[in-house]
Amino acid sequence: MADESKNAVVEPVVSNNGYELIHSKSPLFYDLYDRKSELKHQTHYCPGCGHGVAHKLIAEALQELGVQDKTIFVSPVGCSVFAYYYFDVGNVQVPHGRAPASATAIKRACPDKIVISYQGDGDLAAIGTAEIIHAANRGEKITVFFVNNAIYGMTGGQMAPTTLVGQKSTTSPWGRRPVNEGFPLHMAELISTLEAPVYVERVALSDNKNIMKARRAIKKALENQCNGAGFSFVEILSPCPTIWGKDPVEARRWVLEAMVPIFPLNVFRDHKPEMPVNNAPPQRPVPDVLEITPVEGAHGAATGMHAHHFKNFTIKVAGFGGQGVLLLGQLLTEMGMREGLEVSWLPSYGPEMRSGSAHCHVCLSQERIGSPLISHPDALIAMNEISLRKFAPQVAQGGLILYNRDTLPDDFALPPGVRAICIPASEMADKLGSMKTTNIVMMGALLEETECLSPGTAMGVIEDKVKKVALLETNRKALAAGREFIDHQVRIAVTQPDGFAE
Repeated sequence: MADESKNAVVEPVVSNNGYELIHSKSPLFYDLYDRKSELKHQTHYCPGCGHGVAHKLIAEALQELGVQDKTIFVSPVGCSVFAYYYFDVGNVQVPHGRAPASATAIKRACPDKIVISYQGDGDLAAIGTAEIIHAANRGEKITVFFVNNAIYGMTGGQMAPTTLVGQKSTTSPWGRRPVNEGFPLHMAELISTLEAPVYVERVALSDNKNIMKARRAIKKALENQCNGAGFSFVEILSPCPTIWGKDPVEARRWVLEAMVPIFPLNVFRDHKPEMPVNNAPPQRPVPDVLEITPVEGAHGAATGMHAHHFKNFTIKVAGFGGQGVLLLGQLLTEMGMREGLEVSWLPSYGPEMRSGSAHCHVCLSQERIGSPLISHPDALIAMNEISLRKFAPQVAQGGLILYNRDTLPDDFALPPGVRAICIPASEMADKLGSMKTTNIVMMGALLEETECLSPGTAMGVIEDKVKKVALLETNRKALAAGREFIDHQVRIAVTQPDGFAE
């Protein structure tokens, strides 16, 4: 008997009563599984494992819905970690417990895709508890399949959050005791108490009748996403014969007789909640959304109309706590927003309020930003010598270092292809009456030297942030002082070989 569908494997078998049985392989699976060269025709799952059945049900549902080419399967650590060797769809493998967080990001970035988070009990209900609860509470438009076999299968049979009372494991050799280990978590019931989830059901892979119910639940959860509905969650009670120490038939019977009474099968939620009409995030252009009035800058350029000479410009600001390192990064980020750029700000600091190390990453871009982390910044603002020595080697070729001193250290070797400008910003700020404006002096120098953002935008942001008139005037002078230093000291030193002005 032939089947022309992609990847299909069809084997007709005639039984004693004359019925013809057809066993087929879903076209959602690869022809060969390349995880191991000698086992390309089989999965890594143990005989009788529920993962294989769950995979088949999901594959068949995706096939029936015709969404293979738009599906992204997110699998974390666990027995299902190698799902990307089996499913011929988009695949993302993520750290332990982080599948809902990653699935959220993928769905928001690609709202037209069908995003599936596939997780085990140790992954979802232990290390990933926060991720699954908050994704459900936000009503993320993803589909979550939770395979609950009441044990840690991949790592050696430790007690899981869903291990039954009295059930033995390598970490509960006397059986789970509520007084010591607590009660098993009921994730379907827990998630169904939240307002945002659209669909929550628990099913079991215990016998043919319940497997068919599981098939319907899996398809419904995927249909919800296809129809633009919110968060769908299907908990699948599944056998784990190897770790339970049972044969496959006995393991299936144990699901029905031992697990189902504790985790009753039920549809806990099946409705679409009313979401606020203003739930959509704000869209660009950012200045219009924020209702920001363009401010005339010092160069006559209106805020938001500044000519950006880059596609992406990255800045690292580094120093110690109390120097305004993180604030400078925040100011630059808000300036970028006001000029209609894509922006990100990523801080890093120690536990100390003062004198501890601190730095931040600032990305300014005319394109979407893939990551807020900067490995090779275009500009480094080093507020002290420690930061200069630590981060200068990371600056990109052709990049710029602004150093808060009048000279570089004698033994410091400037990285090849990198320029350095020494500016005694702390001394300049002190003369203006406040050392706290050192970061603003450095900002003025950065804007004048790189022209990455408009000074007019900078003053607009400062005016919004600083409410005291005296401090506002000091900040205005600090910004001007940084710009004037570049104009009157650095550029003249470049144009005049002797370093003196005419």
